[in-house]
Amino acid sequence: MSFKGPKDDRQQCTLMLSDGGRFTGDLIGAPLRASGQMVFTTGMVGYSEAMTDPSYFGQILVFTYPLIGNYGIPSLPRALELPIPHGFESDRVNAAAVILAIDSPEAFHWNSFQSLHTWLAQQGVPGIVGLDTRHLVHLIRQSPNLLGRVIPGESSGTRDYGPKLTAVASEGFFDPSQHDIVDAVSVKERRLLGKGKVRIGLVDCGVKWNIIRQLLERGCEVELLPWDTDLASVDCSAWLLSNGPGDPLRTGNLCNQVAQLIEGDRPILGICLGHQILALAAGAKTLRMQYGHRSHNQPVYQVNTRRGCITSQNHGYVVDEHSLPEAWEPWFRNANDQTIEGIRHKIKPFRSVQFHPEAAGGPRDTGWILDQFVNEVMT
Repeated sequence: MSFKGPKDDRQQCTLMLSDGGRFTGDLIGAPLRASGQMVFTTGMVGYSEAMTDPSYFGQILVFTYPLIGNYGIPSLPRALELPIPHGFESDRVNAAAVILAIDSPEAFHWNSFQSLHTWLAQQGVPGIVGLDTRHLVHLIRQSPNLLGRVIPGESSGTRDYGPKLTAVASEGFFDPSQHDIVDAVSVKERRLLGKGKVRIGLVDCGVKWNIIRQLLERGCEVELLPWDTDLASVDCSAWLLSNGPGDPLRTGNLCNQVAQLIEGDRPILGICLGHQILALAAGAKTLRMQYGHRSHNQPVYQVNTRRGCITSQNHGYVVDEHSLPEAWEPWFRNANDQTIEGIRHKIKPFRSVQFHPEAAGGPRDTGWILDQFVNEVMT
């Protein structure tokens, strides 16, 4: 369904916050109500990748960069297909809504097929333009778990969160951490992608497409697995636990299944939510952060070295260092707040990172982690 309208004919749209704050701007995209956790990203590019990142499911995404949409939107595929197209991390916008200071009604890029407004409208996602996003960031940083509601002046319904969550999200403030949301972003059936010397069992908790692309480019065959797959039934050479949204404790029996994998010797790599799941499976604990790390410029360093990297991140939970079992050790730390950004087993080939080594969009400093993982599987 498409909702179109000229820029000078935009209706007003209100953002209501769970702390009582209220702001008014102009609506872009679909004239639908939406609710979710308020989060922000400092990335200057990669806005189509961010909005389609399944890790932002149920969240209202505030862009701190003042101009979004100036290079338009590429053509969005209807499903995951090979070769995997660039510019998106899934086949839909996963953010509940978006907040911008300024949007660009005109786009200037050879690969742009439509404006941000048109794309959001087609995707059934509302957005607000004209708010003081810097002020919103201050509020998000000061108020743990700040929630928001986007309310168009002339609403035509509620943003679709899927059959199990739309009714819940339409009432009051929707907190994604209080619901089991991984199922909403995971594939429903097992699927083989590519051909290679080794098969990677990729547990899909909301995987970014570029993770799959990077594995295929490194000569791997990938079996994409629904998050609730019986992992004992999977024949693979190694495991990758993907990124995804929500509380890592709300992932059903997955942590118990990964704990069983740890009893074996097949290599495991966890990314973002997968990092937290691996930590829980090992016996550690996770903690909710005040406002999380969400940007393309998060500095991390490898423990016991002088090696630093700039990373792309999107997470609201962190592994509690004091709960790490003796057989595990910190691998990376955040240079700003010293929180754990990676762990690894001292003997077995198990490791995980809180950041995104596959980038997209973002820096490629840590792509060597995927090289290391794949080389270890192939030798």
